[in-house]
Amino acid sequence: MDHTTDSPTPPAPSTTLLSARTPEDVAAFVPLALGFVPQHSVVMVSIGGAGGMHARVDLPHDPDDVDDVVEALLRPARRHGVREVVVVVYDDDTSVADEAAWALHEELTAAGIVVREVMRVHDGHWYAILPGAPLAAYQGVPFTLAEHRFTAQGVFDGRVTHASREALRATIAPDPGHAESLAPLIATARAMPTGALAAAVRRHLGDGTCFTPAELAQVALTVVSGARRDEAWAWLTRAEARRAVDLWSDAVRRLPTGHVAAPAAVLAFAAWLVGDGALAWCAVDRCREVEPEHSLAGLVARLLESATSPDEWEVLRPRLHGSADPAA
Repeated sequence: MDHTTDSPTPPAPSTTLLSARTPEDVAAFVPLALGFVPQHSVVMVSIGGAGGMHARVDLPHDPDDVDDVVEALLRPARRHGVREVVVVVYDDDTSVADEAAWALHEELTAAGIVVREVMRVHDGHWYAILPGAPLAAYQGVPFTLAEHRFTAQGVFDGRVTHASREALRATIAPDPGHAESLAPLIATARAMPTGALAAAVRRHLGDGTCFTPAELAQVALTVVSGARRDEAWAWLTRAEARRAVDLWSDAVRRLPTGHVAAPAAVLAFAAWLVGDGALAWCAVDRCREVEPEHSLAGLVARLLESATSPDEWEVLRPRLHGSADPAA
């Protein structure tokens, strides 16, 4: 089965605690948590407990492939000891949507996970699936995402929700004009000496600026090396991650396709570290389009697939690199 998994991942941090109490609240929370409005997807959100996690998987076209979707969501739920979840299916009233909803309910329940709600969302309406809801809930209850208090709070917190995963992916799409102008600079540039990439990244994070064209040409040649690439990401902390996402998103947009793999992998790591799993997956995809077996992209993919929390980075970093600051 060919499907896209944007999670599991811990939810991105918010300055405000959001408490979802109604189906409308759940329907408004999911896009805020993912960073985009899902389509033809199934989403699982854990409830209760500390931290929490959410996961989204594309719905298959064939009902026979629903078992793969169930396994993709059940595996991380078991690994992290999730006890209660809400399941939201984003699709029209199709046989695949119905099969996915009930299969997940059955398998999660069998695994000892309490399924508090299973609902379907489509075309500005939410629909009840489990027995016991009012008749109107099965016929579809309209809601307006833009007017919900969660959406307003997300805007206030500076969290961007894109209209679709494709719209999110477009935020790191190539800019042909910049790529064309950088190509001759890369052709004549030289890789940076040891330590220079780390110093440049730290300077730009501190100043909130981006690489100059000449600098980016050097970065493109430097970051391809494993040891030098570590200078770009291995010392990052969660406090620095958001600025790193901005820096490397800009780099990925401006670079020619042939030089984008390593910067996209660094972006993927920074996005994971900040808690933006959907953007991290988009960056992994961009990297793998050029270099399918890229080691750093593979590492980030494993962190995402296992729903490893960014909070664990300070423990993981010495294990991966043998020092607190491999870029030093």
